[in-house]
Amino acid sequence: MKILQAIKEALDSLNANKTRAFLTILGIVIGVGSVIALLSVGQGAGSAITGQIESIGTNLVYIMRGNQAEEVKNPDPLTLRDAEALGNRLRSPSIAYVSPIVQGNVEFTFSGESITSSIMGVTQDYALVQSISLESGEFITKSHVDGRSAVVVIGPDFADRLLGKHVDVVGKTIRINGYPYRIIGVTEAKGGTSFMNPDMNVYTPISTAQLRIVRHSVSDRVEYIIVQAKDSESVANAIKEANAIMRSSHRLQPRQPNDFTITNQQDFLSIAQSITGVLTVFLAGIGAISLLVGGIGIMNIMLVSVTERTQEIGLRKALGARRSDIMMQFLTESALLSLIGGVLGIIVGWLLSLLVGFIASRSGTPLEPQVGLDSILLATLFSAAVGIFFGWYPARRAAKLQPVDALRYE
Repeated sequence: MKILQAIKEALDSLNANKTRAFLTILGIVIGVGSVIALLSVGQGAGSAITGQIESIGTNLVYIMRGNQAEEVKNPDPLTLRDAEALGNRLRSPSIAYVSPIVQGNVEFTFSGESITSSIMGVTQDYALVQSISLESGEFITKSHVDGRSAVVVIGPDFADRLLGKHVDVVGKTIRINGYPYRIIGVTEAKGGTSFMNPDMNVYTPISTAQLRIVRHSVSDRVEYIIVQAKDSESVANAIKEANAIMRSSHRLQPRQPNDFTITNQQDFLSIAQSITGVLTVFLAGIGAISLLVGGIGIMNIMLVSVTERTQEIGLRKALGARRSDIMMQFLTESALLSLIGGVLGIIVGWLLSLLVGFIASRSGTPLEPQVGLDSILLATLFSAAVGIFFGWYPARRAAKLQPVDALRYE
């Protein structure tokens, strides 16, 4: 049987049962559309997260307390003395800036409004390390740190939530845990997710945070230290220098493991890409289940078709049709069902992706679903494979019918 003739007969057969064919195709449309939409959302989320990390910079190194590779009992806390040692240019020529961080959750109030959020105690170098630009006012300076000034720099989203606006707020006073703090600056909007939104950050001098807000048993303790290498090529040397300085500062013996962890931006990026990759596969798996259900629908309709056309099959075989001709006829029908559903599913998946992107942009979430050629090919090939796989058994069953039994079938 020629392939063109098989396609013509398949179309005639599907046209004879339009409603049944439509419902079967609908199952494939939902499956393919789900795969493409979920893959595009997963890839878009991954790009958004990695973009946020990359925007911070590739030459940053983070130093945290404790050893993530080995268990170390009672590790020494990170302190301002550690940060001062790291900032010694004679010992660390590859390091450009050092920014220790103190962090804690506090209650902010203004004109009867109250929210609980985190606050960061930083030095003047933090703006350089994190590339912070100001929409209005100024960032924390060395004089603010030395004078333990009760001042804050706030993000625009935080200002909108607490003050109702982020314009003309410099000079206003908010209360932190009941104490007044003057707003000296508002940062430029960067955008971000609910999990990592720099526009919700609040900054105060690190000396002020240690004295009045975040109190530790060790007075100069910090949560973590950010080190910025001179450039991306100097990151490896900066890590070596930081490791040597920290070991010396913590007085560790040669055989003692580190009681701190040094991580660079590339490590965070690799972890984020791994997580988003797993998320994308998981979402694609959910969509594939829908496609599998659609495939079962194809097998069901083809088995019904074989039963309804038993006499037709017997007549064809009596007139000389071979098993391969019968199999090709039914496989072509199942493949057409899958192909039509696959093409429509691609369109539906693309439209769903646009809808998700529109809703995300309206809600202020920087998520742009990415409908890639790989996801389209994957969904199309998978749908074709589903059509052939689930159409093979009915086609084989039809091909094995004996002409005499088929002609006598009532």
